Amino acid sequence: MHTIPGVEGFMYPNEVELQWSILIVLYPYITGLVAGAFILASLERVFQVSAVKPTYRLALLTALAFLLVAPLPLQLHLGHPERSFEMYLTPHRSSAMAMFGFVYLWYLMVVLLAEIWLDYRADIVALAQSSKGALRWVYKALTLGSMNVSPAARRVDDRVGYIITVIGIPSAFLLHGYVGFIFGSVKANAWWSTPLMPIVFLFSAMVSGIAAVMLIYDASCRLQKRLVDMRCLDTIARYLFYVFLIDFSLEMLDLIHRIYEADESFRSLDFMVQTRLFTSQVVLQILLGTCLPLALLGLIQLRRFSGTVRRRLYVTAGWLTMIGIFAMRWNVVIGGQLFSKSYLGYTTYKLEFAAREGLLSSIGLMLLPLGILWVLVKLLPPWEERQAM
Repeated sequence: MHTIPGVEGFMYPNEVELQWSILIVLYPYITGLVAGAFILASLERVFQVSAVKPTYRLALLTALAFLLVAPLPLQLHLGHPERSFEMYLTPHRSSAMAMFGFVYLWYLMVVLLAEIWLDYRADIVALAQSSKGALRWVYKALTLGSMNVSPAARRVDDRVGYIITVIGIPSAFLLHGYVGFIFGSVKANAWWSTPLMPIVFLFSAMVSGIAAVMLIYDASCRLQKRLVDMRCLDTIARYLFYVFLIDFSLEMLDLIHRIYEADESFRSLDFMVQTRLFTSQVVLQILLGTCLPLALLGLIQLRRFSGTVRRRLYVTAGWLTMIGIFAMRWNVVIGGQLFSKSYLGYTTYKLEFAAREGLLSSIGLMLLPLGILWVLVKLLPPWEERQAM
């Protein structure tokens, strides 16, 4: 009998090697940032939360930057990215994964790009008239031949943009909710098979997206030496706190249900949490990534701190939140593959460094949206002229 390193108990050969790597962890993480950033932008456009207006355009550009990168982890994991076009040429309507291509195109081409273009159209026309050299031709191309920026035309832009934003809210839910739907529909895996999975994915997406925009807004103000709008930052953090509470409650509800039900898989899952996933789930996800940021955000709601202290606490809570949501994605994707379907064996996941599905490529995929966002911000400035620090 041969022993396989990292494997305890009995596992079938196809269970020893994990089929989904860190790239599949990144995929729901990045799409969650897209959905959360768009939901934050909709607060100002649809729900008239004027306090978050300074981040409205920044949130839209952040969603676009991450959305452009969202399919790349899947493409890199596929190995033959040209095969992905088959989903458009031979659509498979009964496959949730295949339908992602159509959801992605709908959200990118119809919702996000249309809303950004309508909101920026007057600025693009002005830049096309004032810019020189190659940039002038770029902005002229972005006008799509529409140079009319009269008050009547702008009212039409605002009305159509509002409608697109309303349509975009359920579209953002669909974009990320289907990822949770895929995991939750895998009945053969006790870690994933729960009807709460899509809902937990949705709320965790809103949490991570709101936290990401808050951090990017704070960083952009620091880099450009601009005064941060503390009223805006306070409002974003308050919504982050409320949504995070709902997300945490849903996860605890799912945990309590599993403990109460205590079916044949419970002993195996409990062993996983106490051993292989203890650091990633108990320490990173629950303690550092959930309880601590919630405590910090809640403390700010109860006590009065100076603007500088609040800003530092927001940044700390934001980074801890991002780490916690990533740990949650890791525990779902990787953790769900570390035990056998018979609950008789366990394996480990070895993360390589310089490999196609390794740590280096994953870091590059996370930095790429920030580079794209930098280009978008230079091309389409998201903020109004404000007093420098």
